[in-house]
Amino acid sequence: MPTSLVRRFLPVTAFFAASALLLSGCAGAADDSADSGGEVVWAIEGANLAAGHMDPQTSQLDVSGMVQRAVLDSLVFQEADGSFSPWLAKSWTVSDDSTTYTFELRDDVTFHDGEAFNAEAVKANFDRIVDPETASAQAASMLGADFYEATTVVDEYMVEVTFTQPYSPFLQAASTANLGFYSPAVLETSADQLKAGGPGINVGTGPFELTEYTPDQELVYTRNPDYTWGPGGAEAAQFETLRVELLPEASVRAGVVESGEADLASNIPPNLAVELPDTLTVDSVEYPGLPYSLYLNEKYGVFADEKVRQAFARGIDIDAAVEEIFFGQFPRAWSILGSTTPGYDASLEDSWPFDQDAANALLDDAGWTERDSDGIRMKDGTRLSVRWIAWTPVPDDKAALGNAIQSDLAEIGFEVKREVLEPGAYNEQYGPKTFDLTDWGFSGVDGDLLRSHLHTEGFQNASQVTDPEIDALLEQGISTSDVDERADIYQKLQQWNAEYTAIVPLYSPSLITAYNDTISGLEYDLYGRPLFYEVTVG
Repeated sequence: MPTSLVRRFLPVTAFFAASALLLSGCAGAADDSADSGGEVVWAIEGANLAAGHMDPQTSQLDVSGMVQRAVLDSLVFQEADGSFSPWLAKSWTVSDDSTTYTFELRDDVTFHDGEAFNAEAVKANFDRIVDPETASAQAASMLGADFYEATTVVDEYMVEVTFTQPYSPFLQAASTANLGFYSPAVLETSADQLKAGGPGINVGTGPFELTEYTPDQELVYTRNPDYTWGPGGAEAAQFETLRVELLPEASVRAGVVESGEADLASNIPPNLAVELPDTLTVDSVEYPGLPYSLYLNEKYGVFADEKVRQAFARGIDIDAAVEEIFFGQFPRAWSILGSTTPGYDASLEDSWPFDQDAANALLDDAGWTERDSDGIRMKDGTRLSVRWIAWTPVPDDKAALGNAIQSDLAEIGFEVKREVLEPGAYNEQYGPKTFDLTDWGFSGVDGDLLRSHLHTEGFQNASQVTDPEIDALLEQGISTSDVDERADIYQKLQQWNAEYTAIVPLYSPSLITAYNDTISGLEYDLYGRPLFYEVTVG
């Protein structure tokens, strides 16, 4: 019999909606040989890693941080309740005005190449992230972007990070692989190779060392036997090798974990997860952050008209499509923050349901009253048509969702043309914003992630929103550490988007991982990504 997906949620707290509670694996216990070695095989989608995304300091793709967490440690660790605990930093203080963070570092940490981890290493990494030549987008934004001032070495194991204004999201950012640490020797000699990656290049302090890499096929990580500085006192891994198989086809990933060729597989879609045998444990952890959404470019074509944007959103039967395509496992999204993200505004639920009559009325009001022979609306001799560019590969479920959206909108005379593009071709259009809409989801546990998507200077502002009031709200969100005040700010932003319709949220995805009884002790981080600190093989 197929398993039921396990959805594990906790209520939203003042600090964090811990949908991604550290989940203990419930597979069988390992035998006495577990400490002596062994191999864990992990199958993942791995799309686009080989396209220059092996470096979380420069890549905004989730997969980059997911695989390189094995190599890159962070200053602090974020617990399931949203609090922070020591990792590479033993302790820290924050100035009264929240502009200066001072970290006391461990003095017993070394990189895989033997280099010492110290304050100079922190400075070298942070300086690299903010250097314009690095072309970092997400990591630089997480490090404060224009608000970042400097990293100062106080002494060998004490470092000070300063900002030009209060910057409340910094500890959360400092807990991620995006602000993890490479060996200073690598940064000195091979920084230009980090995006392509490989052994001797992606060198960190983590529990594993990258020892083999075959692009588009596999990564092999070997245990760091000297590791004693993990979060919560974690020491060296209890198995020798972590082999990460890059398998873009979801059916193949499901097949290898079911057959036992892999110990675990992630990025399993719901339609396959529900068919897995009950010999496997299946965990589904909803991503916090910005749901999978459509971004409407208001500076390029017909989406300059708010009524057209609103009609677009109301003309899609999101509930039916999400329920059918994702087997009821992914909730329909109502807001630009997912329901497990701090500051989520539940009042928006059911506030803009599917309504073809309302959509038609909006388009009539906008002047799109004529129709051509295909039934597509016309105005001044122009068809109501938009181009949707998508980044390859597009999995089957998202392709099906795209088809449903096209079909729904065609019924109200709104034509959507979809183009699936290779990364280079996509970027040629994304850079100058010569498209009408595009799509993605973006995981994160702090509402500040909206700054990159809605601020005038946001690096992911695909909608090209330019609004001084929105900029001011986003800047206020990072300048206060008051939890209630921040929640109020992000609720205002959600309510604004629900009316303005710069972004159309569709569903909140989960990271679904299936594993068999060859391993035990599997846990997850706040994003649902597997952690291997306590895993044993048997």
